Amino acid sequence: MRITNGKILVFFGIIHPLLGISPFAFGKQFSGFANTYFFKISDGLSEFPLLNGRMNYENFAAFWFFYFGILLIPIGILVGYVEKEDKRIPKSFIWAYLVVVLIGVYMIPFSGMTVFMLPHALYMLFQENRRTKISQ
Repeated sequence: MRITNGKILVFFGIIHPLLGISPFAFGKQFSGFANTYFFKISDGLSEFPLLNGRMNYENFAAFWFFYFGILLIPIGILVGYVEKEDKRIPKSFIWAYLVVVLIGVYMIPFSGMTVFMLPHALYMLFQENRRTKISQ
């Protein structure tokens, strides 16, 4: 089995939510979510301070930690499809991915963005630059 960028993104997408629901991360919040069968885990916009609401930051962080991983899965599937068809991942996608990762690295330096996703984004850029040189 060949490891591809798409498979790496899907792997990140699976591991992220699993870590999120574990007792090592947001297990307490997800236990509370389960009590409502995961329905209406937030009051949404009415929680925003702009609307004089009171935000539950722990639930908000738990949701987005979990959901970020879920969002990576279809992105990984799409990247995997492009790779499988022997096509190149658009350089604009690689740069956008790198910028998103760099923002995450800047905002939370000691995180999976720094340890896993930054090396992956740089590898994708290196890989594409190498393919460009070979095809010229």
